[in-house]
Amino acid sequence: SGRATPVQTGPTAGSTVPVRGMRKTIAQRMHQSLQTSAQLSMDMTAQMDDAVRLRGQLIKEWDGEARPTYTDLVIKAVAKALGQHPMMNSRFDDTEITLLREIHMGLAVSVPEGLLVPVIRNVHELNLKQIAQESARLAAAARAGTLGLDDYAGGTFTISNGGVFGSMLSTPIINPPQSGILGMHNIVNRPMAVNGEVVIQPIMYVALSYDHRIVDGRESVGFLVAVKEALENPLELLMDNNAAKALEM
Repeated sequence: SGRATPVQTGPTAGSTVPVRGMRKTIAQRMHQSLQTSAQLSMDMTAQMDDAVRLRGQLIKEWDGEARPTYTDLVIKAVAKALGQHPMMNSRFDDTEITLLREIHMGLAVSVPEGLLVPVIRNVHELNLKQIAQESARLAAAARAGTLGLDDYAGGTFTISNGGVFGSMLSTPIINPPQSGILGMHNIVNRPMAVNGEVVIQPIMYVALSYDHRIVDGRESVGFLVAVKEALENPLELLMDNNAAKALEM
């Protein structure tokens, strides 16, 4: 008939899959997260038209030296927002909350065996091109199985990108002992009211899950608004931490 035979990429119906290795670790950590923290979630929409244009411009200007993704823009936006809302970059124990000086961004990466969370260290000190290069390196190493122990160490906040699978909205589970995680999603053209007119704009949902033992509603909303505003004004991200040099490198 000339038709391609579908390739089975996962377990078949009726089979039994043992819970071990990475899957067992993920199950234990996610259950522990829900049992040991007071998790709440909220979401907002971000207009991504300027971000779409900026990404296209940078792809041309960087000419293969780095290829920025929307995840990279979100990483930069989150790093900026964490600097403004340090309670989101903290850890909780029974007697105290520790606000962390460094921002080490966990980046959830899907692999056939489950989910890995390599860490971009000191992301607050990196410009956008450096973030793009490091996130690409970590994602490639995760899928190749070549990540080292240092690549997992010390994450203070995590970003999960469900948009690569077409997700419109989800509520991610916190990666303990962190106090928050941001879920980013698919960018879709949607009708929006602008100055009394209905226009079509690229929109992305961003969803924050946070530990209510550490962060209250006012702080969490302020953080998510800061992420939204940074994504809607992405040129300002190029001015952080000498990041304007990214266009010259």
